[in-house]
Amino acid sequence: MRQTNVHQYYVYMLTNRWKTVLYTGVTNSLETRVWQHKTHAIPGFTKRYNCDSLVYYEIYEQIEQAIAREKQIKAWSRVKKEKLINTMNPQWTDLAADWYGSDSTKRIPRRLRGSG
Repeated sequence: MRQTNVHQYYVYMLTNRWKTVLYTGVTNSLETRVWQHKTHAIPGFTKRYNCDSLVYYEIYEQIEQAIAREKQIKAWSRVKKEKLINTMNPQWTDLAADWYGSDSTKRIPRRLRGSG
């Protein structure tokens, strides 16, 4: 019997410390991608507006589903996005706050570190 690899894709939403900006993205590695946002490793919208707090995510097995959902959410109003975030995270706490230790700008995700 042939075993297929199971993939996971994530649609996620970030905000800044003042919760004035929302960013919606899609990735196949949520831990790595959030770390990139937190360290401002990639230029663009999230770096410019300091969006580094993960407030929402969904998991999909098919990339096509994740991309379609990302596009759907991006088309929504701010109010509708806020309601969605509130279903998972009513306090809007950073869901990735403890993923990287106390200094996320210097620590790389466990998955990215070499073994040993």
